[in-house]
Amino acid sequence: MGLVQAVVGSVGGVLADQWKDFYTVPAGLPATAALFAAVPQGTNAGRGSNTKGSSNIISNGSKIVVPEGYGLLLMQDGKITGFAAEAGGYEWRSDDINSQSIFAGDGIVSPLIKQSWERFKFGGQPGGQQLAFFVSLKELPDNRFGTQSEIYWDDGFLNTQVGAVTRGSYTLKITDPILFVKNFVPAKYLQPGQVFDFTDIDNAAASQLFNEVVGSLAPAFSLYSNDPAKGNRISKLQQDSIGFAQSLSAAVENAYQWSSGRGLAIVKTAIISIEYDANTKELLKTVQRADALAGARGNSNLQASVAAGIQSAGENGGAAGLVGVGMATGMLGVGGMQQPVAPAADDPVAKLKKAKEMLDLGLITQSDYDALKAKALGL
Repeated sequence: MGLVQAVVGSVGGVLADQWKDFYTVPAGLPATAALFAAVPQGTNAGRGSNTKGSSNIISNGSKIVVPEGYGLLLMQDGKITGFAAEAGGYEWRSDDINSQSIFAGDGIVSPLIKQSWERFKFGGQPGGQQLAFFVSLKELPDNRFGTQSEIYWDDGFLNTQVGAVTRGSYTLKITDPILFVKNFVPAKYLQPGQVFDFTDIDNAAASQLFNEVVGSLAPAFSLYSNDPAKGNRISKLQQDSIGFAQSLSAAVENAYQWSSGRGLAIVKTAIISIEYDANTKELLKTVQRADALAGARGNSNLQASVAAGIQSAGENGGAAGLVGVGMATGMLGVGGMQQPVAPAADDPVAKLKKAKEMLDLGLITQSDYDALKAKALGL
């Protein structure tokens, strides 16, 4: 009975696989799906006939519809035989005996006899495997990264080692589908009904990528902050998603050959949070203070400080206090210009000269100057 059932199943399977179908992307896929098998959409649709076709055989004349943003990868007995990167409709053609179809003009007697005999040898199943896979060519979102403890790197601007805890996400793109399938995708995902998703926590290959990204964060931060073209400022990281993505992509390529060995690339990043350690925070505060005292804004801040000093000195020490402030401004420089060191305090001419400079700069009033002049001349 077993042999009879095998023969009956063999012939029935042959006839079922002769019916032409069309294949396309399965419904309900997540936006993060990267690789999945094409599914027949025409099976039993409106005709109620083709219910026994083998899932691993594509009949000649079958149509495959490739949507925008996807590539089509063809496999025969585990080997990649073709790839199409353009959207549109394609017709399946194969010289393999299992793909011969009476509905595609391949004849009826000889192909059916040969196929039946081959299937009889394989227990009623075809002796070959033909599969079509879709590979996403889009940016795949929601790939996460994060560190549980501080990572450290040498910062070009601060000229020292800095540390931080960070987390964020990145978009991933398959740049070479053939390389990706050959070198990275586990065999379990090269079967009908399987979906390779980089965000799947049960996907060991995806988990490996997560660990490699975390291991590349410190080199990526170093590449970014030591690149003069990016301003050498780690404070710009959260504003420059493309620039940091380039640094992170370069870091994973240097360490793990994502692009050259797996056909993968990081396109964009989003740093959700970055918490610097105590020493780095203090360094950044120092840099902020230095920035505030630089350039035209620094001159404004200095003049405001001098004015406040003059007010305080006037309240506490009158004209003599003003002279003291004038001596201090001479030492620091006014308007960003370095001034000579103040002369001795008992030189009345020097005092008058300094007071006149302060009057000309608007730092003291005419009455203040007159009082200083009278005091210096002993009047």
